[in-house]
Amino acid sequence: MKHFKILFILIIINNLAFNSCKNREETIDCFPNVNINVSLNLNLPAYQPLQNVGGWVYINEQNAGTKGLLLIRTTNGFIAYDRNAPHICPSQDTRLKVENDIKIICPKDGAEWILLTGEPVKIAEIPPKRYFVYYQPNNNHLTITN
Repeated sequence: MKHFKILFILIIINNLAFNSCKNREETIDCFPNVNINVSLNLNLPAYQPLQNVGGWVYINEQNAGTKGLLLIRTTNGFIAYDRNAPHICPSQDTRLKVENDIKIICPKDGAEWILLTGEPVKIAEIPPKRYFVYYQPNNNHLTITN
């Protein structure tokens, strides 16, 4: 009887562990899967807005995705988002843009996210796709990759 209780408890714990951490989709199936590899010298005038928390710039360089990237300065460093809307298939009017320096919007359906966190606010239920950002403060260079 004691072994049955232990086995029963182990089964419950195992079931909870696997079912409570289900992997959610980061984007929809038709989201473009491309190589992201961008290096930036933040000393250049084009990146002046990134000197302050809340500052942001669009990155439209080679290897910056199909619609470019959005780079934001946060209190803890930098965040890089793909400018493709994460919740609908890409089309001409699904390039995300910043509005009023506080939110990200999708022109196609009006979906909104908080700029500094990517938290969905309206329509979409998933945040914009994020990429890894490596910042080198000694030379003020930054690399964005996937």
